[in-house]
Amino acid sequence: MENFVVSARKYRPSDFASVVGQSHITTTLKNAIKNNHLAQAFLFCGPRGVGKTTCARILAKTINCQNITTDFEACNECDSCKSFNNSGSFNIHELDAASNNSVDDIRNLVEQVRYAPQSGKKIYIIDEVHMLSNQAFNAFLKTLEEPPKYAIFILATTEKHKIIPTILSRCQIFDFNRIQVNDITSHLQYIAEKEQIEAEAEALRLISTKADGALRDALSIFDLIVTYSAGSKVTYQNTIENLHILDYDYYFKMTDFLLEEKLSDALLTFDEILKKGFDGHNFILGLSEHFRDLLVCKDTNTIKLLQVSEGVADRYKSQSSRCSEAFLLTALNICNQADIQYKASKNQRLHIELTLMKLAKIKSALSLGHLAEELKKKD
Repeated sequence: MENFVVSARKYRPSDFASVVGQSHITTTLKNAIKNNHLAQAFLFCGPRGVGKTTCARILAKTINCQNITTDFEACNECDSCKSFNNSGSFNIHELDAASNNSVDDIRNLVEQVRYAPQSGKKIYIIDEVHMLSNQAFNAFLKTLEEPPKYAIFILATTEKHKIIPTILSRCQIFDFNRIQVNDITSHLQYIAEKEQIEAEAEALRLISTKADGALRDALSIFDLIVTYSAGSKVTYQNTIENLHILDYDYYFKMTDFLLEEKLSDALLTFDEILKKGFDGHNFILGLSEHFRDLLVCKDTNTIKLLQVSEGVADRYKSQSSRCSEAFLLTALNICNQADIQYKASKNQRLHIELTLMKLAKIKSALSLGHLAEELKKKD
């Protein structure tokens, strides 16, 4: 049986051009190599799964490449690149600070730094550097401040605030962004085509949204859905079933009932949602997001904040045209209060049902308010 390689490893970027959603980082690093302006200590910060360790490895490989290409990428053909790709490079060392965080581990590293390489530069990649103890940080300080000319340190962390200021002041700091939904979706589409897997655009967008800016998380979810679908087709329906996400159709339907003041239909729909195993709190949060998306559709300047496919965007525009801004703002306020008070409620189902009752009467309340204002004007 052939060993399965997860997408996050199989499609891990091997050069700066293939890094997704971090062009501000890759451009700066390539320019540093081009102009020979390389710092001796880098700190890569950002949330998980956005490419910090990957960029550190690409940078290390490119610095030691013997035949850098015209666009300042590693050639992947020289002895240095080949040894790195085969995990056999003697010049590039990786240390996981999560499991090697003692002062002795850092002293061993400092001892290694003293020996110059035969060629190229010695590069030390220290992952999860915030896990080092204070004693380990202090043992590392002097080496980081005055490293040998042949040594470069690349530190990576998800928790920059835990790193002592004396370390931060000695590093060139790069802040990695959460990856945009569109960038993740495009990358997933590319992988689906490579793997000859048919995938619905809406399913890939849902996976991208669920990943919350972490490409590695998106690839793990994608592998999960492909396995669930037996490798045949990644569909929107399969995705919402596997990830246990409430279908947006419910939110469109619920909003229609609230606009038409059909309270009984709204309560029956909520009962159906509960019977499917969904939590009332997640439902009210999802409904709040739905109202928010309808509100951003009201203005052409904010419609770009709507991160859905074109087909779904048309549904949002259509429903938004039937909702007044006053209705949406009032609905958002009611849902926000329901969210805040949910955990303190003794009867959580009744709490959400009361919220739906209030939402169903917004239009009537607004009409009475307008009528009262008109009567005041006449008086």
